Amino acid sequence: MIVCIDSGNSRIKWGVGDADAWLENGAVDQADSGKLADLAHRLPLPEQVMLANVAGAAALVNIVNALAPWRAVLHEVRSTAAAGGVVNLYEKPAQLGVDRWCALIAARAMSVAPCVVVMAGTATTIDTLDGEGRFLGGLILPGLDLMRRSLARDTAALPLAAGTYSVHPRCTDDAIVSGGIEAQVGAIERAVARLGRGAECVLSGGAADVLGGHLDVPHRTVVNLVLEGLRRLADTNSASHATGKISG
Repeated sequence: MIVCIDSGNSRIKWGVGDADAWLENGAVDQADSGKLADLAHRLPLPEQVMLANVAGAAALVNIVNALAPWRAVLHEVRSTAAAGGVVNLYEKPAQLGVDRWCALIAARAMSVAPCVVVMAGTATTIDTLDGEGRFLGGLILPGLDLMRRSLARDTAALPLAAGTYSVHPRCTDDAIVSGGIEAQVGAIERAVARLGRGAECVLSGGAADVLGGHLDVPHRTVVNLVLEGLRRLADTNSASHATGKISG
């Protein structure tokens, strides 16, 4: 049994599985990370606990404390120069967000075609993977909710929009919501176009369905792409090269 944990900016997603399938999945808000203790109390000791954390040191401490009975098998995944069939061409590979790294590894395991990997959460990341498994680089945009909140916070007259998408918006709320979607969809489609014929697009994250509904390029949505990458790292014995035991 393997337990994979994706600690994001807003939520913590987890999955319990084996080499073939997920047995159960769940999620909690970062503020409720203590609820992860239930996993350690009701499940047997896993072979490995794979953790990808982008929420900072305090979040890491909270998760480690909640999973104290599993500390001996708890590994924090780190971005490296290569793992899981992916070569990391970031200028400083270790500085690539580990959630992006795991998503790239998952996408590569699903297909060897050139691919744009989109994680649509608090931020939207748009990463490019070529047919040889090289991560060429990527974009980071504010997520859809961040775009709406920034306009409401930093302008004098614009609201926290609750509009709907329209090709030709005729009210302010619709204009804000539609502008955010158009900006992100446009960036995704440009990234796919750069890869050329045969390129694929994989979407994941809370806003994946919204963005996918407006894309004019072939795409598929994968739930919990980061967890899929973590499982791949564990299954392919890459864990010893891409993770570190929790210290302290």
